[in-house]
Amino acid sequence: MIFTEEMLASMKKVEAAREANIKYEPRRMTAEEKDALLKQYHPDYKKSGFSTIKVGPNKGEKAPVELVDVMEGRSRILDLKIDLNQVDYDVDVLVIGGGGAGSSAAIEAHAAGANVLIATKLRIGDANTMMAEGGIQAADKPGDSPAHHYLDVMGGGHYVNRPELVKKLVMDGPKAIQWLNGLGVEFDKDEQGNMITTHGGGTSRKRMHAAADYTGAEIMRTLRDEVLNRKIPVLDFTAAIELILDKNGNAAGAVLQNTETGEILIARAKCVIIATGGAGRMHYQAFPTSNHYGATADGLIIGYRAGAKLLYQDTLQYHPTGVAFPQQIFGALVTEKVRSMGAKLINSEGECFMHPLETRDVSAASIIRECSTNGKGVSTPVGGKALWLDTPMIDMIHGKGTLEKRLPAMLRMYLTFGIDMRKTPILIYPTLHYQNGGLEIGADGMTNVKNLYVVGEAVGGIHGRNRLMGNSLLDIIVFGRHAGQQAGARFRDITVGTLSLDHVKKYDAELKAAGINSNEPSPKLFPNYTRNVINWRKL
Repeated sequence: MIFTEEMLASMKKVEAAREANIKYEPRRMTAEEKDALLKQYHPDYKKSGFSTIKVGPNKGEKAPVELVDVMEGRSRILDLKIDLNQVDYDVDVLVIGGGGAGSSAAIEAHAAGANVLIATKLRIGDANTMMAEGGIQAADKPGDSPAHHYLDVMGGGHYVNRPELVKKLVMDGPKAIQWLNGLGVEFDKDEQGNMITTHGGGTSRKRMHAAADYTGAEIMRTLRDEVLNRKIPVLDFTAAIELILDKNGNAAGAVLQNTETGEILIARAKCVIIATGGAGRMHYQAFPTSNHYGATADGLIIGYRAGAKLLYQDTLQYHPTGVAFPQQIFGALVTEKVRSMGAKLINSEGECFMHPLETRDVSAASIIRECSTNGKGVSTPVGGKALWLDTPMIDMIHGKGTLEKRLPAMLRMYLTFGIDMRKTPILIYPTLHYQNGGLEIGADGMTNVKNLYVVGEAVGGIHGRNRLMGNSLLDIIVFGRHAGQQAGARFRDITVGTLSLDHVKKYDAELKAAGINSNEPSPKLFPNYTRNVINWRKL
């Protein structure tokens, strides 16, 4: 038997109420209700999940406990003999990270005539970009506008987003779609060749462009092909373990380490672009994650030690619909597109308890409340509670075959474990999904460290304290391209001074002065699953 008796009993209640729930339109919460809900139930407000940063530019501010532990760790280069005079790679632009943001930056810098090198911890394309399912936003349809998109982004981010970054995001959105389409991304289109768009949580217009439910994979496939076609050199399985500055304090390269052989390599560059992605594999507050294996906040760590400031490092996104059952795919993403197509969140009693397209932070907090205080969660064999996402509604609303056509990857994933989501609702619970905060950048994409750019999920400020669906795939293209263009326009005027790692020694001295003597390797590079990182029953 796949399901427990309790699951089956609850499922009958969901089935009995399905037709009524399809017609039922829950009201959206007021701003006051949302604020109260978030403060009581969202993990970002859980005091025990955070500690105080004791050294560096953000001293005195809070950050997740797990991130601070690595920030206070021992730099991996301190126990190595490194000769900065023996340069292995001398390039114009060094891109650290081979996901969608890094690839976009590399393509544009190369197009501007720069000698570009990509160094990536796994393989090019092994990134959260590959795992993005639902779509990419852009206001390019009649009845929509970048102004509407701007207001949605600001509202979703609780109005603390950096306005100049949001303006760049929404104004360049249509151009980003055109660029991707021109490169060969196979977006969903109707018989006349018009792109099909849908709603996402917190959006006022249908502006979600998709390629079935593997949008990120399709975008990454296309970008990777472009990188390879341009013959841009890529160092796979090569992690940046520390940034190199010159004697003027400007970014000037990185210390690289081959993750297979341990070999140390020195890359000198006129411009450095951090594109290292997120932090899901830090498993903040013992949550499972939808992130790829290498998402361990490396860019934040090496950027911070080099003097770059963090912004909103205390806010994470817990995607409301992560897989809660079966255990083999626990924490995997169930795209928001499932809800945008009509599936609603249902509790153990068969009740539709919230609007299905509230913003992600509000949705996650609502689910946690329903499973805890309200006592209407379904027990799972993993040991936690979960709620139903009533996926059979999709074919009932749009016609038989819709789910199979629009969500083929999701359907296949569940069928592997004997669950047919066309006939059976699925169990979900929030999963650690996105790093809302990161390194602070200006409108030119550069940090306060000269010649150091940051793109993608390692950036803080674009999405404020909560990101809307589809804006991450957009920002990796918009800001990835922008950083590549900026570096491509500047590299000819940059002269790199004498290379230095003095900033690493200075940071280590500050740690010791603060009474911190950790032997935790920093950056983390990979999760350690020899320990019980995820407390399954805690959820």
